[in-house]
Amino acid sequence: MSLLLEPYTLRQLQLPNRIAVSPMCQYSSVDGLANDWHLVHLGSRAVGGAGLVFTEATAVTADGRITPQDLGLWHDEQIEPLQRITRFISAQGAVPAIQLAHAGRKASTWRPWLGKHGNVPIEEGGWTPRGPSAIAFDPEHSVPQPLSENDIQDVIDAFVTATRRALTAGFKVVEVHAAHGYLLHQFLSPLSNRRTDQYGGSFENRIRLTLQVTAAMRDVWPAELPLFVRVSATDWVEDGWNPDETVELARRLKALGVDLIDVSSGGTSVHAEIPVGPGYQTRFAERIRKESDIATGTVGMITEPAQAEHILRTGQADIILLARELLRDPYWALHADDDLGSRQAVWPAQYQRATHRDQPIHESDLRD
Repeated sequence: MSLLLEPYTLRQLQLPNRIAVSPMCQYSSVDGLANDWHLVHLGSRAVGGAGLVFTEATAVTADGRITPQDLGLWHDEQIEPLQRITRFISAQGAVPAIQLAHAGRKASTWRPWLGKHGNVPIEEGGWTPRGPSAIAFDPEHSVPQPLSENDIQDVIDAFVTATRRALTAGFKVVEVHAAHGYLLHQFLSPLSNRRTDQYGGSFENRIRLTLQVTAAMRDVWPAELPLFVRVSATDWVEDGWNPDETVELARRLKALGVDLIDVSSGGTSVHAEIPVGPGYQTRFAERIRKESDIATGTVGMITEPAQAEHILRTGQADIILLARELLRDPYWALHADDDLGSRQAVWPAQYQRATHRDQPIHESDLRD
């Protein structure tokens, strides 16, 4: 039996397996609305056997989008298009999940395939980004407008309201995005946070906003459903956010009712030297799992089913999140079942006649 393909339970929710579609920005929305692209993109991964299907980073405010084309959940009109997607994902036996986010100083940028860098001008649909301190991400990005304490409360309220909308939209898992150099991570890291009030300086102050957002979301998210937090375990820069701090933050998050830490890294500094390679982030997930006594998910350069199975069997993580590999192969989970010889996954009935190459051809096959 494959551990990768076995069901996994968090609170009262059972995932059909331990394979998750990691949040991947599609930069394909208008006014934050989901559309046919999102339905097909996310739906095909559910058809392909992934047990947990995350939306891309979904902005809780209009000015919290990474690009003007990001998905959003800051007003009620954005609920119904997402309901269409969650219904389809659920009908395939997968669990629909949403990552809620605010880009902070990394907001209002160009879609990456345009080859442009820095911020979208206001006259072309951009806006002035906001962040913890007046420190730009790099010379090509605008200096953000620092958030006041009243502004910070508005951000917390926006996460809460988006969480309520996510439940109405049919999601069964909600994730707080506190990684990759976006707003909550910007408050965590001393590289981007130079505040002198209750949200800056000491470790206790820098983690305050992430804890407040998480606690407020947990209060309105049903007790029977799990809540995740994605973190960057390290900035990969000296004097930046580090693994020791991540372990302690994870302990605090568990006490607030967080069920799983989704472990990534980097994103705050353009000067980071990241040793990218197969499974390069799994050691962080393993350490958090053991030292913080909380379930973890791991992501990053995981491509082979045997590699994913090894991560689970050696206690490095509890679920496997895949990103680029699922862009290359939406049916990775079903192929993994074949590769591992587990025979635990079931292809959709519509596709089953193509999965047994040694069976005779029937008349129905000749109609294709």
